[in-house]
Amino acid sequence: QVQLVESGGGLVQAGGSLRLSCAASGRTFSNYFMGWFRQAPGKEREFVAAIGWSDSYYFADSVKGRFTVSRDNAKNTVYLQMNSLNPEVTAVYYCADELVRGVKGRWVLAPGRDNNWGEGTKVTVSS
Repeated sequence: QVQLVESGGGLVQAGGSLRLSCAASGRTFSNYFMGWFRQAPGKEREFVAAIGWSDSYYFADSVKGRFTVSRDNAKNTVYLQMNSLNPEVTAVYYCADELVRGVKGRWVLAPGRDNNWGEGTKVTVSS
């Protein structure tokens, strides 16, 4: 069972930046995608970004051009760099491990990996 620990969230003013980190342990190798989701108050959890072993990456349209995703395979760590932040991105950000593209191209956890979530890190952007 993989363990995912996010860090880097916090309070930032609009226009600022944050870098989230997610360290994975409990597995030695994965050629699946890792990624990030977020859940704002009163809303469903939504996809933000995903990155593959070979640095292929995908972003939600709402964050393209402002967010970047990277990974350090030696450290089993994935990062989410968030720039030009605005209050609309305020949410709890969750790391996810072993993502696949499901129905209609939506990013979901691979079968049998329903628990591959971190505890989340809260990001608050003030106006």
